[in-house]
Amino acid sequence: MNTRYNPAGGRTAVLCGLGTWLPPGVVTNDDLAQQLNTSDEWIRVRTGIRQRHIADPSMATSDLAVEAAARALQSAGTSSVDAVILATTTPDHTCPATAPLVASRLGLAAAAAFDVAAVCTGFLYALAAATGLISAGLAHSALVIGAETYSAILDPEDRSTRAIFGDGAGAVVLRAGAAGEDGALGPFDLGSDGSSADLIMVPSGGSRQPFSPRAPQTSDPYFRMQGTAVFRAAAEAMASSARTVLDQTGWPDSQPDLLVAHQANLRIVNAVADRLRLPRERCAVNIDRVGNTAGASIPLALAHAVDAGQLRPGTRVLLTAFGGGLTWGSCALRWPRITPG
Repeated sequence: MNTRYNPAGGRTAVLCGLGTWLPPGVVTNDDLAQQLNTSDEWIRVRTGIRQRHIADPSMATSDLAVEAAARALQSAGTSSVDAVILATTTPDHTCPATAPLVASRLGLAAAAAFDVAAVCTGFLYALAAATGLISAGLAHSALVIGAETYSAILDPEDRSTRAIFGDGAGAVVLRAGAAGEDGALGPFDLGSDGSSADLIMVPSGGSRQPFSPRAPQTSDPYFRMQGTAVFRAAAEAMASSARTVLDQTGWPDSQPDLLVAHQANLRIVNAVADRLRLPRERCAVNIDRVGNTAGASIPLALAHAVDAGQLRPGTRVLLTAFGGGLTWGSCALRWPRITPG
């Protein structure tokens, strides 16, 4: 059973700031073709990706998160929040969580801070968690960050993953407000299916299979994904979750003005739009420029949609994502009047 939340009235979370950051290093498809058995055409036809941003090896996920978060705080016109939630699959360390370090570097050392691990659905799960804290009165404001350095966990010889994933970070600031305001988050729909956890996985490094340098042949520290099965599952789960949310919005024709789906693959984004009977031109698309940035995907796509003129105050926006776990989720909002950082 999916978890659903519909703020019919009263206190809820309102989006009031947006910030993003991409590392300056860019790797094009032609660059990859010089290293792997692939080509620009092979990658573009299968994924829609032309290039991706890759962090310098000296940079960690916290570095990207701090850059995006600082811009989000500036966008919101504030220097403090009550909670910091970081969605990431690539934390600085297995222990401790990365969010407290990010909060400290931002001068938010007293704020509650924790990580969310839901892979590519992580940002939506983090949005829901922050909305819960604000709705319950446990926080008046929150900073939600999606940040990834997937380049650190990709097999250098695996063209199927290196062609897809990129690094980046995006963040939003939420404040307490009323459900009817522009920027108010909800309805939400969240779900999972752990029986298919092996479709998206880093096999080694956890308690199930600790990495052993003495027996590297039995350890696999790299991100693995069963692409064909994931494609089918992602398109169906995102479309179903999105429809659940749309049915609760009360919008005319239960349709959004803009679909901001997790940028996993252009064909997946198009498949979700087709299942929702939504014109493809109503989809935010930036995967061609940044690749799949996992937990950072949705805030980065939001910022690009603002730059492209697709998001204006009052625009009806549907967010939806799918990731490892398996996990999925969706959320609706009307876009507020903000200037991204």
